[in-house]
Amino acid sequence: MSDWNSREMVRVFERAIDDYHIRDDVDHRPENPYDQDDYRAVLYDKCMIDTVQWHLEDIVRDPHIDSDYGMEIKRRIDKSNQHRTETVEKLDDQLLRAIGPEAFSPSARINTESPGWAIDRLSILSLKIFHMNIEAGRADAENDHKAACMRKLNTLKEQQKDLCLAIDQLIEDIQSGERIARVYHQMKMYNDETLNPVLYGKKQ
Repeated sequence: MSDWNSREMVRVFERAIDDYHIRDDVDHRPENPYDQDDYRAVLYDKCMIDTVQWHLEDIVRDPHIDSDYGMEIKRRIDKSNQHRTETVEKLDDQLLRAIGPEAFSPSARINTESPGWAIDRLSILSLKIFHMNIEAGRADAENDHKAACMRKLNTLKEQQKDLCLAIDQLIEDIQSGERIARVYHQMKMYNDETLNPVLYGKKQ
């Protein structure tokens, strides 16, 4: 079994989420507790990006938000999405170097997504579980609300279990040469001044 396994990933994600909520401040980023040579450092960074962005998304949905502040938050979310993509690609590069076989089986099939993007979904699921658990136990909420949130929480946990199994199976299949995963760096266009027509049009 590879050192890269879903159980450890969830532990790292839960630690990142807990660390953030000590201060619960979008302007404060806790120090990464893992050595930068440790693959878990990238997992921690990935989940911290998601956690901060989760709360930025909450802030920007305030119907009474000041328009200038709202635009500032939207731009932070935009930058966060770019950083998130770059971190997933870094995660993929690191993982595939660690588990890639010397050769793939002639019958190996290409996976529809890289392991990094499946791990990205696992990070988001950890956040959903954390926050749905809060909603399911809110003292000021109606019983119907808490019961509905508990049902959703159970579904999220089942989804997490299935996704963990799928990630572990994908890693095993790549390691054994039975499945191919390739990293196509996303090359996002909207932040690139040479590719976004609104941005390069301003320079003409």
